[in-house]
Amino acid sequence: MLHTGTVKVSIGKAPPCPMKLTLNIDTITLQKEVDEETDTEVDSQTRVVELHKGGYSGLGISIKGGREHHLPILISRMMRGQPADQSGQLFIGDAILRVDGVSLLKASHDEAVNVLKNTGPVVKLVIKHYQVANQFLKRSNLNRRTSDSSITTYLKAEDGWRTPTTPDSKSLNGFELDDNLNSPKWKTVVQIPLLMAYITRYVPGTDKLRQNAFEVRSMDGLSSGVIHCDDLLALSQWTKHVTNNIMGLTNLQMKLYNRDLPSAEHITFMGWVCEGYLNPAQTGQDWVVRFLALRGSELYIFDKPPRDQQDWLKCPGVHSVYQTMFRVIRESENVDEKQHCFLIQTTAGTSHYLSVETRQELIRIESSWLRCVHQAVARLGSKTFRVKCDGHDSGLTLDWAMGFALYDSETKMFCWKYKFSQLKGSSDDNKSRLRLDFISADGTELHTRELECAALQPLLFCMHAFLTAKVAAVDPSFLRHHT
Repeated sequence: MLHTGTVKVSIGKAPPCPMKLTLNIDTITLQKEVDEETDTEVDSQTRVVELHKGGYSGLGISIKGGREHHLPILISRMMRGQPADQSGQLFIGDAILRVDGVSLLKASHDEAVNVLKNTGPVVKLVIKHYQVANQFLKRSNLNRRTSDSSITTYLKAEDGWRTPTTPDSKSLNGFELDDNLNSPKWKTVVQIPLLMAYITRYVPGTDKLRQNAFEVRSMDGLSSGVIHCDDLLALSQWTKHVTNNIMGLTNLQMKLYNRDLPSAEHITFMGWVCEGYLNPAQTGQDWVVRFLALRGSELYIFDKPPRDQQDWLKCPGVHSVYQTMFRVIRESENVDEKQHCFLIQTTAGTSHYLSVETRQELIRIESSWLRCVHQAVARLGSKTFRVKCDGHDSGLTLDWAMGFALYDSETKMFCWKYKFSQLKGSSDDNKSRLRLDFISADGTELHTRELECAALQPLLFCMHAFLTAKVAAVDPSFLRHHT
């Protein structure tokens, strides 16, 4: 077990209810506290009492005790004719262990008062009676100045109270009850496998960010429900722990896949993203979950994670990374409230507007993209495009080692060559004309070369890939990371 704590969870349209959330290496588990026998008794010494308020705002009881007094919550008085008195099932000296499933075993006096005040028209109490507390509380009702601490000194071990002998001993607010009450029964509501799962803070299909809440979904779509945290710190800790476990399992799965793949086809990234689609019926976008992967020289966009080789072969969205443009969207360019967005454009004319949950995930995708482009271009070596220069049929070659070179098809000779570092600027008419500005080798002259290319966009995307790979290759931080 790596992390555990109490949260509130809403599943479907049900209101949030308290649950125990446990994070293990490969799963998260949500459990609900339940009574062993919900209809009659919790054990041989406890009982379940159901009260109907009717026209009353409260239950008609006064309480003493609480965590600060090292006592459970004890009924000290009952108002005649009110729900507690009418039931005939409650008595002075009863300890209230739970209210509508909420445990009061470690509650302070004020916390218990708040829970009892906020009950509905029907209230379910789990009760345990102590005769000695009954006798003393009745006596203390005649002397209203009696403090809770005086009850503590009066109660004895032989009466059912056991004072802990050391500060570390397991206790119930200073006194121990039966072991089975100190160890509540937990029923598993849902368990989510984290392998290729994803975590999100957004309302599904929208750009609306939930406040202090998140949801985990498995690769098969099983949902944890909406997990509500007390504050931003708790939210940050939970999302960090869950995200780290998902990433660890995803990286392990990539290594397992790569064992059976040639190095040229290794997977460098796998993860969930959201893709935005303009909705004509409204001003914003609809968002759909996608699974993105970078494998070898290709980008894959799946509806759900691939399980075997056949899924990779059947992927509907596959694009060569050197024929694809990747761009991080600035916050000022965002089309709605979704954060951490990026754009992927392909030579087929399609665009994918995508978003991830965190800035760190966006950085991870961008870094993986650079590595994938670098490897793809280095393996490709060179790429030649048919162009016209000054009316002559020519071939423009992009070469990983050499740079730019123009070959004249008639003379069978190279007209010019430039290194990638000599390119100082470029422009195009978005149709077929391309202008390239190169600085001379000695840095004294600017040479302008104008070309015409029927496949202008594939040329521009490929040129961008070569330049991106070259810049990445000479970046020391990239080289260290890549190594």
